[in-house]
Amino acid sequence: MSVLESVIEPRQRDIGQFAVARQLPAGLRRSIGPFVFFDHFGPVALPPGEGMDVRPHPHIGLATVTYLFEGEIVHRDSLGYVQAITPGAVNWMTAGRGIVHSERSSEEERAKGPRLHGIQSWVALPQSAEEARPSFAHHPAASLPEASIGEARLKLIAGHGFGLRAPVAVLAPTLYADVTLPAGASLAIPPEHRERAVHVAAGEVLLEGQSYGPGHMLVLAEGSEARLSSEAGARMLLLGGEPLDGQRHLFWNFVSSRRERIEQAKRDWAECRFPMVPGEHDYIPLPG
Repeated sequence: MSVLESVIEPRQRDIGQFAVARQLPAGLRRSIGPFVFFDHFGPVALPPGEGMDVRPHPHIGLATVTYLFEGEIVHRDSLGYVQAITPGAVNWMTAGRGIVHSERSSEEERAKGPRLHGIQSWVALPQSAEEARPSFAHHPAASLPEASIGEARLKLIAGHGFGLRAPVAVLAPTLYADVTLPAGASLAIPPEHRERAVHVAAGEVLLEGQSYGPGHMLVLAEGSEARLSSEAGARMLLLGGEPLDGQRHLFWNFVSSRRERIEQAKRDWAECRFPMVPGEHDYIPLPG
């Protein structure tokens, strides 16, 4: 029996200043564990004087997870937090009943011409926490647990796995790990989480004799132990966890188990009832 359930091909999406490769949601899978959205952006180099400028926008019912391989992004939110994120650290923003944030390059980065490469993902909150108080947490790179497994190097971004537990306060069983495979190395992924996937961030990985390059997401069969290897070296993200506790509806930046809650959020944003980011006056309008 194959350990590979399906392969999600990268789909390019233009977000204005550069394109992203979107894996979730996809036609094959709407979610992997609690992950309902997964974008891989970069590597991209912007010219001096330019920068990332994602204007204030709202979220409900989810936690946003920003993880960088290269560059810097400054997060600002309606709770008053201002936090620059750099490679290997985690910005974990829990939207709950509603939060607004922006993501921009700093003036220092703009002056030299930003380089950006990373992952933006969303984790759906359990139904019992969808209306929780919004919060924000930053975890420096040094606070995340790491391990060598054979020749493979693994950093746990969130949740638990491989005998490690990350400090990020997740609300459901979660697996999120950054794995580097040197040339000729391999890694077995145990079946401790019901839903698992491998996102190839760089290089190529081999699974069951087939090679997969950057942007591919390999969805693993439940209960299987998959062994991935790389002839020339690779970097990959492992993600997954327990299946969601029911269907989730997505519209724009809103996630909820109830369609009527999304309709309410659309009205609230259109009628300026969300709290705003201190010091920022522009915002992204509700899509038509």
